[in-house]
This record gives sequence, structure tokens and C-alpha cells, in this order.
Amino acid sequence: MNEPSVASNGGQRAAFYLRLVSTVVLWAFVLGTIFSGFELGFFFMIAGLGLRGLWEYYRMLDRMGLPCFRVFGMFCGMATFVGSFYYFRTFGPGQAYDFEIGVVLFFLLAVFARQMAAKARVIASLETMVYTLFGLIYIVWMFNFVTKLTYVFPAPNDLETGGLRVTGQFYVLYLVAVTKFSDVGAYVFGSIFGRHYIVPHISPKKTWEGFFGALFSSTLLSCGLYALLPERLALLGWLHSVVLGVLLGFAAVLGDLAESIVKRSTNSKDSSNLLPGIGGALDLIDSLLFTAPLLFFYLRLVLRVGVL
Repeated sequence: MNEPSVASNGGQRAAFYLRLVSTVVLWAFVLGTIFSGFELGFFFMIAGLGLRGLWEYYRMLDRMGLPCFRVFGMFCGMATFVGSFYYFRTFGPGQAYDFEIGVVLFFLLAVFARQMAAKARVIASLETMVYTLFGLIYIVWMFNFVTKLTYVFPAPNDLETGGLRVTGQFYVLYLVAVTKFSDVGAYVFGSIFGRHYIVPHISPKKTWEGFFGALFSSTLLSCGLYALLPERLALLGWLHSVVLGVLLGFAAVLGDLAESIVKRSTNSKDSSNLLPGIGGALDLIDSLLFTAPLLFFYLRLVLRVGVL
């Protein structure tokens, strides 16, 4: 979210409200799909957002005349989303290590193999591979942790349906809510109190006041969600709710700044104009690219979810 450093005018407020409404509607649809139990619909939603974000990244490179294997990268991204959905839905995260290493190795070998079929100067070859591979890691691999969070808990048998029941959807709800509330906190605190810029050469509107507002807001909502859903988020407890609130707020700000680096490097204001008040799919998911992996590894390594 682009956070103003001074009090915003009416146009800025209108843009913020439009963005907020668009974000709430979109993520309500995503979470509604998860809670409906329609797992295939969830897959298409997550894969669609991830692939659209990847496409926008490659389009930004194209506008700057930077080389990349756009179509090939999209194919690798789709293969990753399909494979991950099948693997985690079938086997769960307990056997994820080999799969994750395989995905990264596949990216690397596939990009080298594609470059072998292209005719280009040595430096252009390296640039093409680096830009293509970066998009796959930064967007596809990182955003795919949202899928992994859905299946992070071993799925128990449902006695009524005779099948396995997904149990990680409440942690996806927690992730999206805390991440997006941190964006709102950054905007509000930055608008009212913002005076000291963080990195004006990357994002001229980000302030330290907005940064601490993001941490406060994410921590507040993290504790609030635990208070409202103590049984569904039982693993957290108050201590982990506070720690995760701070960590997710920090990661959300970093995710926002990371996309700002990409957009500034490609001379782009937004990744696209797909979503009213937001920009593109990449603008929507930028902070989640950092918070989703953090929450997944916190659950796995700190809270030991699914670890034998």
C-alpha cells in the first residue's frame, strides 16, 4: 500500500477507500472459497492470482526492454501451482522438503535448458535467465506458501463424509487479516503522524510513523483474532500471537517495499490497472509474498506443526 507521509487530500482518501473495499471483497471471496470446502476453486483462485502477478512482472520487464522468457516462465509457474496443490493435498507438509528442493531445482534447470535454445550474447543470456528465475522465485514460489498453509495441519478423517477434512483455513484467514490490517495501520498512522521517511529513494511516501503503525495494527489484530477464535487458533496462545503480530507486520512492510523496488526499477506506478483502487494482482499480494512463508515456517519450526 502506498502510504502518504502527510495528511491526504480528498482524492487520496477516495483512492484509499476504493482500494480497501476492493481488497476486502477480493480476499473475502478467496476465504469464502476456502471455507466452502471447494478445494479446486481455492486452487484456481490462488493459482490465478499468482500467475497474473507473474505475468504483470514479466510485462513490466517488457516495457523496460529487459529480456525474459515470459511464456516459458508462465508454464513453469503453472506447473508449480498444479504440482504443489496435488502434493500437499495428497501427502501434506510432512514430506514437503524433497518437493520444495525439487521445485527450485526444476526452475534452475528449466531456465538453463530454455536458454540453450536461444541465440543471444553471453551477458544477455545471463540477464534473461536471472530475470526469468527471479520472477518464479519471488512470486510463484513465495505466494505458493498460501496453499501450503491450508494443508499445514494433518487432515483428520471426516466421519460424515468419509474423506479428509482441511484444517488450515483458519490460519489462512489469520494470515490475510493480519497482513492487510498492517497495511491499513501503515496508511492511517502515516497519514496522521508521518514525518520521517524510511527509504525515500525506493518509496517516497513510506514513513517510520507508518511503519510502527503497521506493527501496532498487526499485533492488535493478531491478539484480537486469537481472543475471538481461541479454539481455531489454539496453537498460538497470547505469547505467539504477540510475536507473530510483530513479525507479520514487519514482513508485510518489507513485502510492500520489495515490490516498490521492482516497480521503481521498471518505471511502473502499479503492476497493472486490473483491480480498481489497487492496481494489479501483484500490488494485491505483494505483502503476502513475505508474510505467508514466514507464518508457514513459524508454524513448522517454532510450533512444530506436522513435525514428527
